[in-house]
Amino acid sequence: MFGNVLCRLVTETAGVHRYVSRAPVIQRLTAAALPAPLRSFSDVKDEVQPPFDASLLEFLVCPLSKKPLRYEAKTNELINEELGIAYPIVGGIPNMIPQEARLIQKDTSTTPTQG
Repeated sequence: MFGNVLCRLVTETAGVHRYVSRAPVIQRLTAAALPAPLRSFSDVKDEVQPPFDASLLEFLVCPLSKKPLRYEAKTNELINEELGIAYPIVGGIPNMIPQEARLIQKDTSTTPTQG
């Protein structure tokens, strides 16, 4: 369908006669219309990430519990100790979407044992 619309557009606007082969024109137009390839996440790993501004911790809270967050420089994440979740920081910007958060292991050694 796209090819038909493109052929019609080319023939009507450019005044190309029907006996002219349209294939090369269509190939050039469709190749030019294709978007540039998107960068993958694997490309981002090799680049140096901008640092996280720790002064933002004054204002940022967990969107679920509304409690303050702790910055973990080793993993480049904002940690909510209470819920046991970690929000990633991508390009210096915290991703505070709860569905994007990672569950972390809570320290189980502090829980009382029954006996």
